[in-house]
Amino acid sequence: MTRSPFLPKFSDLPDELPIFPLTAAVLMPGVQLPLNIFEPRYLAMVADALATDHLIGMIQPLDESGFEEIPEIHGVGCAGRITSYSETNDGRIVLVLTGVCRFDVRRELSAPRGYRRVSPGWERFASDFRQDETSLTDRAPFLTSLKSYASLHSVEIPWEDVEKLTDADLVNLLCAHLPLESKDKQALIETLGLLERAELMRGLMDMSSQSSIQPTEQRH
Repeated sequence: MTRSPFLPKFSDLPDELPIFPLTAAVLMPGVQLPLNIFEPRYLAMVADALATDHLIGMIQPLDESGFEEIPEIHGVGCAGRITSYSETNDGRIVLVLTGVCRFDVRRELSAPRGYRRVSPGWERFASDFRQDETSLTDRAPFLTSLKSYASLHSVEIPWEDVEKLTDADLVNLLCAHLPLESKDKQALIETLGLLERAELMRGLMDMSSQSSIQPTEQRH
């Protein structure tokens, strides 16, 4: 994807980042993620982000139950920039985050406004700012795995649009939007290189497809 001129440069990435812990909601560079914000602490987070650099970090909690008020979080997330938003009459904010760069969590900071903040480490993911021109040597088999997965899981894929995507854009979009398990999504966003990420994704799709067509055991 062509990088928007409104996105920050790598050298401009902040030393502090508000985070939104949310299971199965992962972001990748260049990918858009719609969010519906209604909790007071996250409304405050959005207001503060809009008043500064527009950046919010998406990160998954370790506990997927959603019952913990302050859940432990994974060590890697992805920062996104608020690229559009609208206010609703019932007090919600509907926004779109566009992925900018992944980050390591160095440490958690104080939370004076109720939402959580971290000190992010950007260095390991500096490659997120470079146009990845790496090509998959096995794009056709990769698409075969995707078609099988989509068919078995009733996932609608705009195949004409897929054909126009670069390999990097395709893999990053699928990381964010395929209905994979949370732990699998986390493994994908933590995988640094495109080829390794594509190989992992294909393996996950194939395993999921195979498990879906395994005959169930009959008990008498």
